[in-house]
Amino acid sequence: MAIKTFAAIYIGSYEVSLKVFELSPKKQLRKIDYVRSRVELGKDSFTKGIIGYELVEELCQVLKEFRRMMDGYQVADYRAYSSNVLRDVSNKLFVLDQILLRTGIEVGILSNSEHRFIGYKSLAVNPFFEKLIQEGAAVADVGGGSMQITLFWKGKASTTQQIDLGLMRLREKLSHIEDRVANYESQILELIDKELDIYRNLYLQGKKPKYVIMLGDYIGDIIKEEDKQEDGTIEAARFLKAVKRLSRKNSEEIARELNLMNEQDPLLTASVLLYRRLAEETGAEYVWIPGTNINDGIAIDYAQKRKMLKPEHDFDGDILSAARALANRYQGYTGHTEVVTDMAVVLFDAMKHVHGMTRRERLLLKTAAILKDCGLYVSQVNSADCSYEIIMASEIIGMTHLEREIVASTVRYTGNPLAPYEEVKDKMDQQSYLIVAKLSVILKLATALDRSHRQKIKNVRARLVEKQLVINVETRENMLLEKGLFTVYGDAFERIFSVRPVIKEKRVFD
Repeated sequence: MAIKTFAAIYIGSYEVSLKVFELSPKKQLRKIDYVRSRVELGKDSFTKGIIGYELVEELCQVLKEFRRMMDGYQVADYRAYSSNVLRDVSNKLFVLDQILLRTGIEVGILSNSEHRFIGYKSLAVNPFFEKLIQEGAAVADVGGGSMQITLFWKGKASTTQQIDLGLMRLREKLSHIEDRVANYESQILELIDKELDIYRNLYLQGKKPKYVIMLGDYIGDIIKEEDKQEDGTIEAARFLKAVKRLSRKNSEEIARELNLMNEQDPLLTASVLLYRRLAEETGAEYVWIPGTNINDGIAIDYAQKRKMLKPEHDFDGDILSAARALANRYQGYTGHTEVVTDMAVVLFDAMKHVHGMTRRERLLLKTAAILKDCGLYVSQVNSADCSYEIIMASEIIGMTHLEREIVASTVRYTGNPLAPYEEVKDKMDQQSYLIVAKLSVILKLATALDRSHRQKIKNVRARLVEKQLVINVETRENMLLEKGLFTVYGDAFERIFSVRPVIKEKRVFD
């Protein structure tokens, strides 16, 4: 592979950024330029729910300049993304159309989970990251509109939560009182403390990660390289001493101390206070500031999908770990869950030449099996529907919004009849609907094999024999209940796959 030049563009709440990279034949990624331009789209987005024409004009002018720079670097490919600053405005389609027509740049809109996952990828290529998460770490990704905190224990993601504590949103919430209160900083702290108190009580529950990893603007200016240890970390006590000193100053004084160009930047005070509270509330011993951002993640995501870079981190393991943590939160992870998950995978693998699905759908099936009983915490009568709502209301880092819809719908239709496509076409396309239909009927069959929740079956094996899926099981107990439901669900299975499932039982004795 020849050296490939790639550009990553991100349209944020208060600035638009461009990073240009070289992808070498040795599978290395090297930054060759980084440009940022202030465009405060969040002023309109978070207060009016629409982007005004003046800001659209300003944005297009910046992107035109980015296009000229990309041409100068002879960029072979690019990706341009935005997140909630454009995702949630009512004139999103018109803004994207204007950008494409006037600059030739096509902008994709990321869901929150997609946005955070791409940012998280910028960390996961760093070998030091693996060491930190083995010892317990909280990744705090601070943006303009919101913040995401993802907890890692023993090397795997446990929970991830979005919090409306973005720097631009904080400023806009308090902009009407900034000039009318004597202690503006205390008002910011009240907003921050309210949200972080809720997070600490619900998700930390007395646990303290050893490290807090901070991603976001300004943090690299607040803590200089000379303040860090050899491994790039800084002791939390030293970090807090530095930010507490800065938090007693106004934005002009902070800018002068940090040698920043914009002395009137209204986001400086909010950023110092937010990073300070993050270190205090997590109770971490060390702070790591890796210095990467969403642009790096965009480039790494692009390179990985084209097999130009090989990820060391097990992202699929994060998804399953987060699913188990969510199931445990709603007391839905049991011995039955483990057995059904294993049996569903056995059936999926035996059918691989028939169902036409990939390893990714296999992962979605495992996730659905883990989460299928979480709705029982809310209702025994409507548990499948409640499970759907819980899954859709929860973030699972590493999954797109559509994949979360597939998982949630698979769970819903494991406990309910499959809805006609016309009733769900606003949530998924036809291909996704077919995946839901296939996964849910596989999960139905696996669930039927342990309907009593007594784990009667051992050593499950399955293989295709002409038009039959022969499932061999060993058991020490009577299986009349399981066989009865197996026959009912077998009809639905045959309608979808044109294959008849057959169970062959072998009784074993101690």
